[in-house]
Amino acid sequence: MPNYEHHIFVCLNDRDESASRPSCAHENSKKLRGALKDAVKDAGLKHRVRVNEAGCLDQCEHGPVMVVYPEAVWYGFVHPRDAEEIVLEHLVHGRPVERLRLPDSCVNTDHCPHRKK
Repeated sequence: MPNYEHHIFVCLNDRDESASRPSCAHENSKKLRGALKDAVKDAGLKHRVRVNEAGCLDQCEHGPVMVVYPEAVWYGFVHPRDAEEIVLEHLVHGRPVERLRLPDSCVNTDHCPHRKK
């Protein structure tokens, strides 16, 4: 079997409600992962795309968050209803879904406008 063409990592981190930062699990990330798996299967990509669960991806203020490799395209504020669009546009047609894409200025930085000071 050939290697996967894409890996999707979906944050399923679950923090206590009283934590200083939010967590993706409280934003329906488990449903998102399930919807992505269904959309990958429906698109006939089951053996070409792997949907993985991840712990904290440190993009908590953008949750639910996911990243698609090998392109390293980060998506934030993703809802289960967005799964089909991401699979068809990004994985089938090679066009990242810009409306859900996190700006580079928000990934791996303490200075993102979404992050509370």
